[in-house]
Amino acid sequence: MKKMTTHQKTHSSIKEDLMKFLTNQPEDVTIEEIMDFLHVKQQILSGQKALQDGHYYTHEQAKELMKKWLE
Repeated sequence: MKKMTTHQKTHSSIKEDLMKFLTNQPEDVTIEEIMDFLHVKQQILSGQKALQDGHYYTHEQAKELMKKWLE
């Protein structure tokens, strides 16, 4: 039996999400639309992993980094 990852335990799988997406699309869905969906899904998962791994800036840190552009 395949071991489930944390992602699989708390969230639907990418395959399940893609199947739901395709089920709700018209018959003439384009490859570009499917690829856009997958790209956004990948970006969301990447962001969630970064948060879990502690790779983020606090609001104050972000303000300090942006300070030079906001002056």
